[in-house]
Amino acid sequence: MSPRQERGRGKGRRSGATPRSGSGSGGGGRRSGSRDGGGGSGARGGTLSRRDRPANARDAVADLLAERLGFRGFSGLVEEEAASAAEEAEARDVPRRDLTALATFTVDPATARDFDDAISAQREGKGWRVWVHIADVAAHVRPGSPLDMEALNRANSTYVPGTVEPMLPHSLSSGACSLSPGVERLAVTAEIEIDADARPTRTTFYRSRIRSDARLDYDQLDRVFDGREEAPIEVAEPLEAARDVAAALGEHREGSSLDVESAEPEFEFDADGNVVAAHRVPQTEAHRLIERLMILTNERVAEFLVDRRVPAVYRVHAQPDPPRIERLLEQLGALGVPTPPLGQGLSPRSAGQMAADASRLARREAQRRGHGQAAYTSLVLRSLKQAAYSETNSGHAGLASDAYLHFTSPIRRYPDLLVHRALLAALGEGEEAPTLGEAREVSAYSSAQERESAKIERDADDICAAYLLETELGERGLDTEFQGEVSGVIRAGAFVAFEGELGDVYEGMLPARTLPGGRYELDREEVSMIGSGEGATALRLGDPVRVKVTGVEGERGRVDLELTGGGGKPGRAGKPGRGGKPAAGGKPARGGKRASKGKKPRGRRSGENG
Repeated sequence: MSPRQERGRGKGRRSGATPRSGSGSGGGGRRSGSRDGGGGSGARGGTLSRRDRPANARDAVADLLAERLGFRGFSGLVEEEAASAAEEAEARDVPRRDLTALATFTVDPATARDFDDAISAQREGKGWRVWVHIADVAAHVRPGSPLDMEALNRANSTYVPGTVEPMLPHSLSSGACSLSPGVERLAVTAEIEIDADARPTRTTFYRSRIRSDARLDYDQLDRVFDGREEAPIEVAEPLEAARDVAAALGEHREGSSLDVESAEPEFEFDADGNVVAAHRVPQTEAHRLIERLMILTNERVAEFLVDRRVPAVYRVHAQPDPPRIERLLEQLGALGVPTPPLGQGLSPRSAGQMAADASRLARREAQRRGHGQAAYTSLVLRSLKQAAYSETNSGHAGLASDAYLHFTSPIRRYPDLLVHRALLAALGEGEEAPTLGEAREVSAYSSAQERESAKIERDADDICAAYLLETELGERGLDTEFQGEVSGVIRAGAFVAFEGELGDVYEGMLPARTLPGGRYELDREEVSMIGSGEGATALRLGDPVRVKVTGVEGERGRVDLELTGGGGKPGRAGKPGRGGKPAAGGKPARGGKRASKGKKPRGRRSGENG
């Protein structure tokens, strides 16, 4: 996924390394939601009415943030320091290259308020020269200051539908550190020379002063690429050069990294805070352009710091365990999805390559069938280890990178800010490098906060989707049937992702006890629910189904469903794909983990922030 699709990273309950200081305390545990399973207390065929429930989705999300974050807003001291930071940054006597005459543009969602990266590009012979400008947050946030300690304490900005709890006060995050069009801003620039084979040949880093000429959004850029709209004249040539180099970078990386994409939900609100529409935003060429340039920049910074042995925070993703990949091939094969040939004696690295190959085959099969992409992607991601921050570089398997870190979003991620300090210190640009101990502490703490923030983001999405579904049922009637796909199976039932007229982001639970035909069991690959009685059905991951809603709890993000059509005959199974073999004796292969009762297995997010 693109960097912008990862803007929801933030913090939840405190865990991991202890921050140096800062305000706020952890909130409560995970909210129950549509993925908790079970029958719920919603009336059959209707929606749930609760006393003291939030009046609308915006209020419900605000309650979630207050509960889980334990705070909202910043102290007066931090706000005051942030307000004066821009003037103090300008007054610092550090050398900067004046790039204000260089044609520069930003690309972000239409609703974005903070712009932490900007692009310049030009053709040079058969290759390219690309400038990636990142907001110079290190110039505004001094180590050990109250502002710095508060940023560390938060670790990330938390983006949820309709609002954000930023890592930095708005005077910085959407003000002095935001690369807004038409105003001069302080930046750190990576100037990268790239040859005709999309290989970087030389990279220079330095502090700069830039001025963005155009603020583009993803939809606008896709219209430009489709020929439906003209690019702003001042950035037309650099935009075309950036498009060409991004395409070349994609071809160069093709085949070695995972081929997984997620469509992120986007919600629309009215003036009263009610959700009025929602849709999933797929990754387009515009997203891929920015993602590929950000990945390239992150890799170049990581290689520079590794070569100079400067302590820093790296983004690491270990190679998968071979038994988990063998299990993945069994699961995909049971669904009739083609899989790569399974060799003998898989090493972790060859298992990683096999996962990448399987991801491409699964994606193509989903496109051929017209359904199942989200379910197959989730299987692939669940077979992998989780990416995290570390003071030790060990590479990033999902991106096929030998050295990787996060450098491109210091407005919203503390590890990026620490990496900026490390890079600028190595360049002699007036910053102090972090110690190894500080890098270790920040890595552990930020990894924990990131995991919690992902839960907050998902739960907020569930809440907004449930509120919208209540509205849709009110307009269309409680007996409305919806078309969807099986998105998960556990012992307690099946999960179904479905769409309606107001949104395509709904998901709910089909309790096993309500399915026709008596007792249901998971198959040995744990990709199907199969009934054993008269009139029973079989529900496989990715199968199209029709459902009705039997209960909704908006403030909990919980939806209960009833099956009205779809599914297959008991015992139906796809033929194993090439290389996919059932586990002997009907038991999960080593590394296969059964889903916990009542909770949907979650796929991990992947991409620039994987």
